[in-house]
Amino acid sequence: MRAYGGRSGLARAIREVAAVPFLPFLPPCLRRAWLSAALIRATALDLAVLAGHLLLYPSGLAPERRPESDAAAPQLPTAGRAHPPVVLLHGFIDNRSVFVLLRRSLARHGWRHLESLNYSPLTVDIRVAAELLGRHVEEICARTGHREVDIVGHSLGGLIARYYVQRLGGDHRVRTLVTLGTPHTGTRSALLAPAHPIVRQMCPGSEVVEELRRPAPGIRTRFVSFWSDLDTLMIPVETARVEHPDLIAQNIQVTGIGHLAMPVHPAVAAGVRQALTAGDAPATDQDAFSVA
Repeated sequence: MRAYGGRSGLARAIREVAAVPFLPFLPPCLRRAWLSAALIRATALDLAVLAGHLLLYPSGLAPERRPESDAAAPQLPTAGRAHPPVVLLHGFIDNRSVFVLLRRSLARHGWRHLESLNYSPLTVDIRVAAELLGRHVEEICARTGHREVDIVGHSLGGLIARYYVQRLGGDHRVRTLVTLGTPHTGTRSALLAPAHPIVRQMCPGSEVVEELRRPAPGIRTRFVSFWSDLDTLMIPVETARVEHPDLIAQNIQVTGIGHLAMPVHPAVAAGVRQALTAGDAPATDQDAFSVA
């Protein structure tokens, strides 16, 4: 796996908002006690996030309205523009409302073009959703005058975006793909609800997962995957890491955050902002941060 970003970039920004993990240095008995307490806290936070998200969910059912300023703006050259458009792609049985806080954070820090996309809850194939994403990306580039976009995908949304980049030629349009709690190699939790076709595609060994294991030489998109040691929907938790020898990837471990809190936590938002502005300097993929 090729890596990028450097501790002088992404990791430094992360350390500004969270402490360096101390868990590996604890004795086994204290480590187990810490993990138990941390899991309780992470579960409580996920439940609180779920309650808040249920209130916001109806507001995200309708497709996002196209900004009038974008629709009327001429297609100007992209030279000198600070950020390409950011496309936010939600997870399974969700909608764009999950990104309310992350979107606000990006807008507050200078991102102008932010697009939250909905795909239908009736979608039954990751490959079909990836094709639809590709059409959206082309429309966004044509409308804004940018040649490339960045994508942030939560859970299934990250897998859809990765398929678009890796299998449908999306690397020509996607500069950086950030994934939050995405089952890159399949999650065993999907085996608990195999009736839905798209859930079956998130199982280890599925046809889609095996397609993503295939060689992918020359992919230009940079991958940044945020994975949590307390993500109970990712089994094993390491499935949320990008592990592919041909991809430019960096894996960022999050400590103390569950699956649902990934797109709303301010520490993760800070990491996402830095990931979207990171350079191409060589780095390891061992960066980590804690919010416990």
